[in-house]
Amino acid sequence: MSRIPIGIVLNGVTGRMGYRQHLVRSLLAIREEGGLPSRDGSLIWPELVLVGRNADKLEQLAQRHGLTEWTTDLDAALARPDVQIYFDAQVTQQREKAIRAAIDAGKHVYTEKPLAEDTDAAVALCRAARAAGIKHGVVQDKLFLPGLRKLKRLIDGGFFGRILSVRGEFGYWVFEGDWQAAQRPSWNYRAADGGGIVVDMFPHWQYVLEQLFAPIRSVQATIATHIPTRVDEVGQEYEATADDAAYGTFELEGGIVAQINSSWAVRVRRDELVEFQVDGTHGSAVAGLRECHVQHRGTTPKPVWNPDLPVTEPFRAQWQSVPDNEPFDNGFKAQWELFLRHVVDGPENGAAFPWDFAAGARGVQLAELGLQSAREGRRLDIPALDL
Repeated sequence: MSRIPIGIVLNGVTGRMGYRQHLVRSLLAIREEGGLPSRDGSLIWPELVLVGRNADKLEQLAQRHGLTEWTTDLDAALARPDVQIYFDAQVTQQREKAIRAAIDAGKHVYTEKPLAEDTDAAVALCRAARAAGIKHGVVQDKLFLPGLRKLKRLIDGGFFGRILSVRGEFGYWVFEGDWQAAQRPSWNYRAADGGGIVVDMFPHWQYVLEQLFAPIRSVQATIATHIPTRVDEVGQEYEATADDAAYGTFELEGGIVAQINSSWAVRVRRDELVEFQVDGTHGSAVAGLRECHVQHRGTTPKPVWNPDLPVTEPFRAQWQSVPDNEPFDNGFKAQWELFLRHVVDGPENGAAFPWDFAAGARGVQLAELGLQSAREGRRLDIPALDL
């Protein structure tokens, strides 16, 4: 079977997400499976060019996986005629300049979120990509989680009746770095380096709420830096200047109210690191990374509040598990496959890709307005972007 080689520049591949999810679990996994079938039956074959700032790390990484193409010179990589796609997994501060260079070089662009540091920059990138006629996309991996795919199936099937509310809990305890090493890099906690949980997570909540339920009409947020001092990767104490927790209320079109707590300073007592409870007139569901449980109105118990007696209701046992009913692949890989088909087959042949720079810009806008809401202590409407 013939191959369609697709040259892909991977920038920021030495970082945690760029390496684990995008290189190993997505693109190398596609190669290990023999390639990705295109519309005409040919196999799309990713040819990878690794880019980063540390030559030693790049060389070691390439050798580990049998790759030969790597460089610290992004301009040289973008100038290669055998490269069609640029992918960015750098820190956000470096992203806009690199994406602009890729657009100017005529490459299709796929990028981690957030698309840019602020809304104006994100909108400008969207306009530039459209003007250049390139294909463009932003990672929106949560939509491809098994738990949320099951939730989407319930929504599409009318399980909930009229949806009333969404409540989300996300987070875990990130160690301070002194007595145990932190699970996240220290730049996440420095505002000057683009850190903060609002910038990191509100773009996720934007596309989850918009694409599963309804567009967001307003936001009100409270943020905090619960752990003011942390210890970095070399054992140096530093001031945490970015928010490590955010408590947001989002009003959606149609009257749905969503409340989502995001925290790197919370200990987990739930089934998964992220869970969404959706309540509707006909039923409710709780969806996490992989699992989804439901309770229909016909099987809803009738609890009675009595603080003088121990709880006798087995509340968790009263919910049903939603079956898989289909295989679920890695969410990052699933979206990569859609973007590769989008580039090779094109939307005119059914390979549409709705998670474009416009979607990414709306995520940046929500984060920006969330931070503004927290500063000003008020609810803010979300205007339509002029894209």
